[in-house]
Amino acid sequence: MGVTKLLRKGRKNRAIANNAVKAIKQLTLKPTIKNVDVEAIKASFAEKKAA
Repeated sequence: MGVTKLLRKGRKNRAIANNAVKAIKQLTLKPTIKNVDVEAIKASFAEKKAA
């Protein structure tokens, strides 16, 4: 009895694993931390309110 490879099943299993890895990487991805000047933002809101 010959052994055959289940090619479609292998591709499906690999795709499922790759999708899981990508989903985990996406969920654990952190945005880059930027230096934000809070006082400048508050001042800009005050300028808009005055105008």
